Amino acid sequence: MANTFPHGTVHEAREDLQAALRLDPKVFELWDSLTPLSRNEFICWVDDAKQPKTRQRRIERTCDELLEGKKRPCCWAGCIHRTDKAPSRWQQAVLIDPQGRTGRKPA
Repeated sequence: MANTFPHGTVHEAREDLQAALRLDPKVFELWDSLTPLSRNEFICWVDDAKQPKTRQRRIERTCDELLEGKKRPCCWAGCIHRTDKAPSRWQQAVLIDPQGRTGRKPA
């Protein structure tokens, strides 16, 4: 099972994120040591980028933040796609409109 990749609880990392994390063995080791919930936050944050350039910057920042010892993306409200817990009041007020739609893509 050498090709398995540790994903998040809701989201699966796409190929570009997986490739970037595997480039540096230390980064991959840090990624592998995260909880599935922590990995999920990073994946959701990267996937939330609307432009390819933003996505690439977030992938690079993910690697940098892991090396800095961070366990979650900085300044991220959190994944609203999780089914094991309801979105917080802040997420509901800021990220979800009254009809229940979000600006984010589903997993």
